Amino acid sequence: QEVLVESGGGLVQAGDSLTLSCVASGRKFGNSAMGWFRQTPGKEREFVAAISWLGDARMRANSVAGRFTITPDNAKNTVYLQMNRLTPEDTAIYYCAAGRVVTEREEDYDYWGQGTQVTVSS
Repeated sequence: QEVLVESGGGLVQAGDSLTLSCVASGRKFGNSAMGWFRQTPGKEREFVAAISWLGDARMRANSVAGRFTITPDNAKNTVYLQMNRLTPEDTAIYYCAAGRVVTEREEDYDYWGQGTQVTVSS
């Protein structure tokens, strides 16, 4: 059973930066990709970014391109989401997920963390 734990969320001002972490324990053989998704109340969960543990494949949503960066650290079994120039529209619960391929499709991820809240005030 692969367990994912996110951290690093909080309350920040518009324009600030924040880095989220996702620690993966009990990594399942074959799960070579990690993704970040986010969800606000009343809306469907949306894709943010994804990367392979080797760092040789990555994807990012257009809405965060140029502001968010996803980075893996194999030695620490941790994936980071560096978020810059945050706006109130980035307010959401952020989830990390583990899967076999780098994809924006939620259904392709097998394991999910419990989420961490990010709130951006204007």
